[in-house]
Amino acid sequence: MLRTLMSLAISATLINLAMAANYVVGGPNGGWDTTTSLQTWASSQSFSVGDNLIFQYAPNHDVLEVSKADYDSCQASNAIQSYNGGATTIPLSSPGNRYFICGTMGHCSQGMKVEIDTLASSAAPPASSPSAEPPASLVTPLVPTPAPESTSASSPTQAPESNPTMLPPSPSDLPLDGPASSSIIPSTESTRTSSTGSSTEPASSSAHKGSSLVSILMGFSFVMMMLQA
Repeated sequence: MLRTLMSLAISATLINLAMAANYVVGGPNGGWDTTTSLQTWASSQSFSVGDNLIFQYAPNHDVLEVSKADYDSCQASNAIQSYNGGATTIPLSSPGNRYFICGTMGHCSQGMKVEIDTLASSAAPPASSPSAEPPASLVTPLVPTPAPESTSASSPTQAPESNPTMLPPSPSDLPLDGPASSSIIPSTESTRTSSTGSSTEPASSSAHKGSSLVSILMGFSFVMMMLQA
């Protein structure tokens, strides 16, 4: 178990070293001197944990790491770390801001100072895989759809309705003035009833008497015409 942990730690260190970037302060066209715009150079870079700062300078310069207040006031008497020798490598082991100045009299006020903003990590966040499954809270359970019930099993088969058969009307249902009643000859005799309720002679007898009188008159006229002739 201990060997496994040591192997993992060594592997992580090697990976960090492989991913670390080395920055020559003020380079490539400048350096740690009074003629280079050091803060403009630092603003154009992106520093991350694991990177290294490389200071290259002449013997009349040095490198002091100071606090924010001493950086602003160019105070060199309370340095956190002091480096000299012409070449200094400073690892950026933690995120945050670090402040460096030159301790030579007047050099800091001439612009020989730099603020380094170190980010937490240089590794880009892993891209989400398109095949990643959504959270369980967002997955909608599939509810099986019930099969439709068969109407033939749940209800008896109904015979189709038949159209009612139209039967011919019976003779008794026919109207009196229809063809069926045309063969019936109504009686021509009607009984006259007087105001007293007694029946009189049929109306057809008076009509018969009138026609007989006409016939007699016509016959008499015919005889007279014959005699005159």
